[in-house]
Amino acid sequence: MKQYDIVIVGGGGAGLYAAMEILNTDISLNIAVISKIYPNRSHTSAAQGGANAALANKDKTDTIEKHIFDTIKGSDYLADQDAASILCEEAPRVIRELENLGTPFSRMDDGTIAQRPFGGASSPRCCYCADKTGHTILQTLYEQCLRLGVKFYNEYFLISIEENDGVCQGITALNIQSGEIEIFPAKIVILATGGYAKAYWNRSSNAAGNTGDGIAAALRAGVPLKDMEFVQFHPTGLRKSGLLVTEGARGEGGYLINKNGDRFMSNYAPEKMELGPRDLVSRSIETEINEGRGFDSTAGQYINLDLTHLGAELITKRLPQIRELSISFEGIDPIDEPIPIRPTAHYSMGGIDTDKTGRTIMKGLYAIGECACVSVHGANRLGGNSLLEILVFGKIAGHEAALEAKSLNSVSISNSIIDKHKKYFRSLMQPSQYERYGVIREEMGTTLAENVGIYRTEKNLIQAIYDIKKLIERFKRVKVNDTSTVFNTNLVNVLELRNMLNIALAISAGAYARKESRGSHSRTDYTKRDDVNFHKHTMFTLSDGNLDVSYKPVIMGKYELEERTY
Repeated sequence: MKQYDIVIVGGGGAGLYAAMEILNTDISLNIAVISKIYPNRSHTSAAQGGANAALANKDKTDTIEKHIFDTIKGSDYLADQDAASILCEEAPRVIRELENLGTPFSRMDDGTIAQRPFGGASSPRCCYCADKTGHTILQTLYEQCLRLGVKFYNEYFLISIEENDGVCQGITALNIQSGEIEIFPAKIVILATGGYAKAYWNRSSNAAGNTGDGIAAALRAGVPLKDMEFVQFHPTGLRKSGLLVTEGARGEGGYLINKNGDRFMSNYAPEKMELGPRDLVSRSIETEINEGRGFDSTAGQYINLDLTHLGAELITKRLPQIRELSISFEGIDPIDEPIPIRPTAHYSMGGIDTDKTGRTIMKGLYAIGECACVSVHGANRLGGNSLLEILVFGKIAGHEAALEAKSLNSVSISNSIIDKHKKYFRSLMQPSQYERYGVIREEMGTTLAENVGIYRTEKNLIQAIYDIKKLIERFKRVKVNDTSTVFNTNLVNVLELRNMLNIALAISAGAYARKESRGSHSRTDYTKRDDVNFHKHTMFTLSDGNLDVSYKPVIMGKYELEERTY
């Protein structure tokens, strides 16, 4: 059993930036990155559009202060203003650091980093690498971690966070390749395990592995979650698959068109049009479809995203991946035809409650990226702020963890924990178990999609909570049919389902308790934002196996509450 100073769980952009920053701060530290998949396949690679930073390359009047205000306004005033300020103030530094490390940003004619308009932004400040920004950033960071000698444990699944009297001792993980359960004692653990939107299953832009593993493990370890009801539906997912069509397609000038040929966003966001904030644009598309102005098809109703007027040269240069996805998954070439789209479950504003350095209430445990809720996004994230968040807070948490690790005592985890997990895994394989993983998985995704989607009502939320609690009971009888050890993906799928059921209940319970409409959370029975009763963060903890909901104040600053219009 090897002891580490710091273990990072998650090999995406947040985890890799943290690893790089730790060793840049103190090269003597013994660190490891544990990842469910190979790091250069992490979900950061799916981020297409870009990362915001007030560089003022495209618009010389852009400022950091404008970026801060856009972020707070975009959050529907639920973001903590101190954290949002840090996000925007650090943005130019991390983008320039990535540039110096070799990230191949697209360029303007004068050689500076190109910036495109994104939804809810008052200036074009989204820095991009064509439509493959996350992929290029991820490769750059992975290269740097290899250069610095970071130790990687690939294809390991997080089982649990180990603690003693409120102090983190490390983690336990399943070696997927061998089937062995392994202990990783560490003075500090940094969770960077990504989001949970794949819980929606049928219509999600997320990779299959985005199952909220770190979030659920933190909840079981006694660490509070925050704002879980705020799930972002990206306006433009491909009609059949839900795969993402970047906001950059609209940033480059794409139009949203209904079956009457109208650019209908003029009715919802007359100033910003297609570049309104994501929650507003998604609701607008869903309203057009619900009111009969969508297109019909055997794959369901949809709206058109028209890029044809942009021309072949721009599309092939700046949106090559979108063209490839449209051809492969919809059978249309966006140079010649509009892309059929519909909103898709995309991003989780909620997550593990942290302070502005990434620390949780458990000493030695940090959380960063989409699995964390710092909170910079509040009730709605602006496009271009997610890649930025993993960079900024990955860097901050990495630096803080490196400084803290030297002052902490060594830790230990009893080998008995391995026997405990082995016993549980064996119990899942017994003949008395009979529920099928796939059935529970499908029913969970269906009730979330039907009852906790873009529009929500009390009746539907009560139904979702009822359904999910029943599924949690049925999960106790779920059977792992594969009894082998090597690459037992059936076991991994079941463990992922356990995590998603915990998260699905938190999403539904938080949405039921929040009797207002704010950002991505839209109640048709409470259509107004209620600042008197609900300008506060929702908090989730487990008590004797039951989910408790409480609240926490929003950290305000110079910007007072006001109506959010575009």
